[in-house]
Amino acid sequence: MYTVKEVSKLLDLTEHTVRFYSDKGLVPSLQRDKNNNRLFDQESINWLIGVKFLKQCGMSVEDIKSYVDLCLEGNSTIQERYEIILKQKEIAQVQLEEAKRTVKYMEEKASHYFDIINGLMPDDTNPGDWESKYANNQFKKSTS
Repeated sequence: MYTVKEVSKLLDLTEHTVRFYSDKGLVPSLQRDKNNNRLFDQESINWLIGVKFLKQCGMSVEDIKSYVDLCLEGNSTIQERYEIILKQKEIAQVQLEEAKRTVKYMEEKASHYFDIINGLMPDDTNPGDWESKYANNQFKKSTS
């Protein structure tokens, strides 16, 4: 059996997070000792691993709780669990595309700064130094 502190180190979660997940009913196999301290067996750790992955995928605690409850109902809920996972996969796919756009933008910015640092172009990155024509051109484009 493992304590909250041991589980938090094992799973790289804060002790607060382990307690929070336990209190939200996301660890159905959780046990308590005579002093009411949480105790985790391997099954409890498995639940926490699953919860951690689902949370990292962006699933809300409420949705994870629904998923856990469905798991506890057994095989009759496989279709529902599958649909939850598919929905979360779609959300993750959108987030991935957004992350790719962000990385592309940052790569372009880094390249631009690299060129400035190496004297290949003047510094045009500070809006305070932009000539009014840049601002006026941008304004005209956006209001046209």
